[in-house]
Amino acid sequence: MACGSCGTTENGVPRGCKSNGNCGSGTCGSGSNKLAVFDWLSNMTLPSGQEKFNIFEVRFKNGRKHFYKNPDNLPITMGDIVAVEGSPGHDIGTVSLAGELVKVQMKKRKITEDHEDVKKIYRKASQRDIDIWQQARAKEEETQRRGREILGRLGLQMKLSDVEYQGDGNKATFYYTAETRVDFRQLIRDLASAFSIRVEMKQVGARQEAARLGGVGSCGRELCCSTWLTDFRKVTTSAARYQQLSLNPLKLAGQCGKLKCCLNFELDTYLDALKTFPKQDVVLKTEKGEAVFVKMDIFKQYLWYTYKEERFKWFRLTLDQVLEIIELNKNNEKSATLEEYESDVEVLVKVDFEDAVGQDSLTRFDVPKTSKRRRNNRNKNKKKPVGAVANKTQGKPNQKRKPAAKQQKPKPRPNPNAKPNQPKAENGNPKSKPRLRPNPNAKSDESQPKGEVKKTNKPRRNNRNRKNNKPNNAGDSEKK
Repeated sequence: MACGSCGTTENGVPRGCKSNGNCGSGTCGSGSNKLAVFDWLSNMTLPSGQEKFNIFEVRFKNGRKHFYKNPDNLPITMGDIVAVEGSPGHDIGTVSLAGELVKVQMKKRKITEDHEDVKKIYRKASQRDIDIWQQARAKEEETQRRGREILGRLGLQMKLSDVEYQGDGNKATFYYTAETRVDFRQLIRDLASAFSIRVEMKQVGARQEAARLGGVGSCGRELCCSTWLTDFRKVTTSAARYQQLSLNPLKLAGQCGKLKCCLNFELDTYLDALKTFPKQDVVLKTEKGEAVFVKMDIFKQYLWYTYKEERFKWFRLTLDQVLEIIELNKNNEKSATLEEYESDVEVLVKVDFEDAVGQDSLTRFDVPKTSKRRRNNRNKNKKKPVGAVANKTQGKPNQKRKPAAKQQKPKPRPNPNAKPNQPKAENGNPKSKPRLRPNPNAKSDESQPKGEVKKTNKPRRNNRNRKNNKPNNAGDSEKK
């Protein structure tokens, strides 16, 4: 098998990435390889007179690995597909590790060379063996679906999580999880008759189930149990308490429904840092009264205390100040008030990110948009007449507005449709004053001068009607 990215040859000799047949992505040599071990001794020759270690590590589905002897001294290298001893028959697997590092792995798992679990390698897999193996692997999904239907029909309180066929296709292992003991004798008979194979039931825990199925955690990476984690240590809620985490089961639980394994990764560091901290139930005696513990920041070495009678305010103290107060209390002396101690605390100013490369800020989209009031004001300014906008001052805010008398007004244009005998206003603009429509029903009065019409209470019409009726109305008024 060859790697498409680094060009690993079929005999396991790396050419591109030089990762000795196993890289972090698991694409070298033997394909996807869970819990792969870096063979850093592959390019080193053995001392003279020492024989090569003749036990190999073979990997099966979902990272299951076992150790097998090579009694016939077959030329086997990492990445080869071999046929190994099964129970009964034979199984097909991929060689994941060879050489002296197999000794280290066997010592880690406490397995000796003459252990009964160390079985034999029959031969290198032929093309016929590989075809039968692939056909058996193709039936696993359908077998799992039909197996769950049989479980539902029998009403057993168990969950069928995975099915793995043996390389020769004569045996299948059913992995299940159950909270209580289950009698599955009838289930085995039904499964054997349905699929005509030898059935083996194997119970696994919730963590082992998640490791076999795999997935992506809340951190955005693949599950640790399905990639590199080999031992499942017990995780308790005290690990979250030591790290000052909120006991929220939705955040602390993994995909298996148990507490996350990563809670134990930094626990030793927190325990070492907490050795110098006082116990949380210690009461500080001051001149103002007794103070109790509230919370702490372990790595910044800050502790918050508050008075028993006044719990509305918290005081931040350093670890050295708290130890000093405790030492004074042991000598039956009361310390100064918490206010005095807090005033001596120097808080480090947090240095923000400096944009030295000209990168955009990550919070550039968090700026709120313009409010509705500003939008309405802009729309009002757009709707105002041109004369009103022109009178506004432009430029600096302290700039004064010019007086109205100095501003030059545009000269009026002559109206070609106007009659020569049409009366004009004093400034010569006939449109400076609106012309009043005469009332046709009103009687003429001798005391009233000609050309003038009495005002009526009728509402004004729009400008279009007024412009259209101007010549006729003007002539009627002159005639009268």
